[in-house]
Amino acid sequence: MWRSACGLSVRAAERAIHRKCSRRLYSHNAAKPPQSTPALRTQAEKERRRRDKEKAILSSQHNNVEDQGMKWSEKERIAYRVPTPPGEKKDTTVPFPSSYSPEYVETSWYQWWEKEGFFTPEINDRLPHAVNHSFSMCIPPPNVTGTLHLGHALTVAIEDALVRWRRMQGYKVLWVPGCDHAGIATQTVVERRLFRERGKRRQDLSREEFLKEVWTWKKEKGEEIYHQLRELGASLDWSRACFTMDPGFSSAVTEAFVRLCDSGLIYRSEGLVNWSCALESAISDIEVDSKQLSGRTLLSVPGYQNRVEFGTMVTFSYPIDGQDGEVAVSTTRPETMLGDVAIAVHPEDPRYQAVHGKQCRHPFTDRLLPIITDTMVDMELGTGAVKVTPAHDHTDFLLSQRHSLPRLTVIGGDGTMTPLCGQWLEGVKRFDAREQVIDALTEKMLFRGRRDHAMSLPVCSRSGDVIEPLLKKQWFVRCGEMAQRAIQAVDEGQLEIIPHFYTKTWSSWLSNISDWCISRQLWWGHQIPAYRVTLPDSTDTQEEFWVWGRSEEEARERAAGKYGVTADTITLTQDPDVLDTWFSSGLFPFAMLGWPQQTSDLRQFYPNTILETGSDLIFFWVARMVMLGTELTGQLPFKQVLLHSLVRDKHGRKMSKSLGNVIDPLDVISGISLERLQEKVKEGNLDPRESMVAMEAQRKDFPKGIPECGTDALRFALCSYKAQGEDISLSVSQVLSCRHFCNKMWQTVRFTLGVLEDRGDELGTVEQTSPLNSMDQWVCSRLYSTVLQCEQGFERYELHSVTAALHSFWLHSLCDIYLAHWHFPQEEADFTLVQEVVRVARSLRAQCGMTKEKPDMWAVCSPSQAQILLHFGPAVRTLGRITKLHLHCPQGAGSLSFPSAPPPPKGSAVGVVDHSCQLHLNVQGGVNVGKLSLQLSQRREKLLSKLEQSLSRTRVPNYLQKVPERVRIETENKISALEQELRNIEEQLSALQGPPKHNSGQK
Repeated sequence: MWRSACGLSVRAAERAIHRKCSRRLYSHNAAKPPQSTPALRTQAEKERRRRDKEKAILSSQHNNVEDQGMKWSEKERIAYRVPTPPGEKKDTTVPFPSSYSPEYVETSWYQWWEKEGFFTPEINDRLPHAVNHSFSMCIPPPNVTGTLHLGHALTVAIEDALVRWRRMQGYKVLWVPGCDHAGIATQTVVERRLFRERGKRRQDLSREEFLKEVWTWKKEKGEEIYHQLRELGASLDWSRACFTMDPGFSSAVTEAFVRLCDSGLIYRSEGLVNWSCALESAISDIEVDSKQLSGRTLLSVPGYQNRVEFGTMVTFSYPIDGQDGEVAVSTTRPETMLGDVAIAVHPEDPRYQAVHGKQCRHPFTDRLLPIITDTMVDMELGTGAVKVTPAHDHTDFLLSQRHSLPRLTVIGGDGTMTPLCGQWLEGVKRFDAREQVIDALTEKMLFRGRRDHAMSLPVCSRSGDVIEPLLKKQWFVRCGEMAQRAIQAVDEGQLEIIPHFYTKTWSSWLSNISDWCISRQLWWGHQIPAYRVTLPDSTDTQEEFWVWGRSEEEARERAAGKYGVTADTITLTQDPDVLDTWFSSGLFPFAMLGWPQQTSDLRQFYPNTILETGSDLIFFWVARMVMLGTELTGQLPFKQVLLHSLVRDKHGRKMSKSLGNVIDPLDVISGISLERLQEKVKEGNLDPRESMVAMEAQRKDFPKGIPECGTDALRFALCSYKAQGEDISLSVSQVLSCRHFCNKMWQTVRFTLGVLEDRGDELGTVEQTSPLNSMDQWVCSRLYSTVLQCEQGFERYELHSVTAALHSFWLHSLCDIYLAHWHFPQEEADFTLVQEVVRVARSLRAQCGMTKEKPDMWAVCSPSQAQILLHFGPAVRTLGRITKLHLHCPQGAGSLSFPSAPPPPKGSAVGVVDHSCQLHLNVQGGVNVGKLSLQLSQRREKLLSKLEQSLSRTRVPNYLQKVPERVRIETENKISALEQELRNIEEQLSALQGPPKHNSGQK
């Protein structure tokens, strides 16, 4: 269900254009049909802009020089290697790596957060700063078949920031994850797999067998989207995860359908629907994509070997019956003329005054077609005469209602022509029939020409099939009264839509809403809980009797009461159709909380505090949630609606699978090569030209692939854009710059801890801290101002102002000014020794198999090194995991400001830091002698090899003359350190092999 944001109001208008004026012959003054000429100009302009963008991408001049922000080199990937069982807290006492690595920083945290219950509202009971307020929200449930794209990442970044902010304020927070069963998408995926793996079609199985296959697939693949959401760091309450086909949710769907039927808001009727012949099902508007055609275009259509022509207008004539003369009409779908039942002209059109009330004879069916008058016809367009096909055109259907015209279905659900067309066309596929009709018209001398015609072609987003409007008996929801209440809620301030400019769109769309077809001819989904009743001794198979119920038993009782017969004489047949996925999704804010049961979650968290989603879902999801929630619960489902905008690529194009420009956020987080990006495009089965454009754009945008940026950098970048009202042209270079900002924070913290904590200074809370001088006072004041800016930004849902405030404070106030006055270069230089001492100490502990023990350690070193280690003593003890540090100086001890410790005990484990500093770890007999002896022997062999390599460099001819003094000194120091470490190893091996010590007085 969850789709990336797109310009929905435009898209809905385009769809209306195709439905109501594809032949460009209806009047723009009429109430229903839109203005066709401006609309077509808009289509042509869109097509021109699209082609310009493609041309720019393919142009050799475009982006010849790599974007400055994308100049990057591969960074070292540093893995966090401290053993951390899933759910255990990460050890943060280990030394920071010298460079920032997203993988090192971000790993292991999520499992611990989840295990500790930090994402559940129950954590509020453990918070010392808890307040008596709640905050609840649901994530727009992604399709179970889906994979993440940057639209998802934007949603997660915004929503996660809001819920974490409220938790910090002490609110009791509930953020519910969910997954939509995605009827059409899931059924399509499983059908393809079934055919690929077993060569079977859905119809080869029973419904129960096929549904078993779907549930098997769901168990295998259905958790992938949840894994991806975890990778994005979404702090969702997984204990309350909700799938729309779960038993509890399914019960809520049934309850909603029954209640709406009982109140008369759901009814069964015959009406025109968007029909996919490939799926043999009605589909919703959001599953229809508009393909803009500037003129004649050949397109691939499922089920056809050859490409099919679209974007042309055909004109032909109907002879007037009983007199000479004809009426010419134009259409983009000549195959539908077999279903024509009338010809419409404007009552004031002087060309047709003499034929009002006359009839034309159909050249193939011999049917008489009345010439009717209606002000909906635009006499300025085309011939001024319109063919009327009520069963295959939305506007013609309205005309048939106004003029009591018959409705003849000439295209069946499988896309072939029906018997009404005659034997010559019966069973012929619709687009093959198109050419046969034109040939037959030409043969009868009635064909008047064909020309290019700019148009918007509706295409099924799931199957790629061209949508066919078909007349079907379906279940519909009456939307008029519910829509008016939704408008009123916004007008009276009960419901706030942010940004506010969407309120006008909200009111306009809901004021012109049509009833909603909720039937889908699928097997996967919520089977409609309505039953066709066959009464005893009934002989009329045409008349339909229907009842509904929460169960078949309840439906049977209702039928018996309704028709005055005994229950056991009734035959019930459940409607095989399922409900539109949007119907169940519209219940999400309260069904996820246990409705219709009055659960504690429902009482505490309904209505939800806010609904945050992409602006493309304002009608298909948001409006329906408001209508259904208000009707079924008596309350609005949420108090605020926050809409974010469309995410576009750097060329300004909507990110779409059909364009091959979708960026997987996990590829931005972990990095990906150009080769793998291109492979993904090839796997997408795109149109060859679209594939070429997509791959060329990748080569120019990501010549070296996408660097590893990390989750934090991606989310910070997404939140840095103004998401309300403005399209977001996301550049990966912006994400990369946010990674650089993360590195700046990393280095700042690393430096600060190195200077403060490792000097032994105690770190206190904010309340325990007071500024010591004017610079301290200034930076504290700047921090306070930044906190206020962030709070104000969160309150206004303007996260871009929050990120700007944080960025400005950290870089310009903290780093550029405050820390510049707080620089200790000598401390930084001295701390290098501390890091080496800690490294060697840990290595010794590992060699001795010590995990929990904290032994004493001796540092045998120079007086200057001893002074440094004394200064950083707390850091050495903490990070080296030792109990006490003894500093022994064999030479120059008199210059020390403290007494030198005695020499280290015999048999200690020895490690070399450099040529003048060795560490001695007092193991006190708690060592596996055999294992340690083996490790020391192996280490001795490696050191002997290194020593020989170093000595060989000093034996080259003219060594003193050829090698710079600096290099000679470094080599000599290295040789000295290697020799010292070898002596230490020999001493340790001798001690380990010597006679054991007897401590008879100890147990």
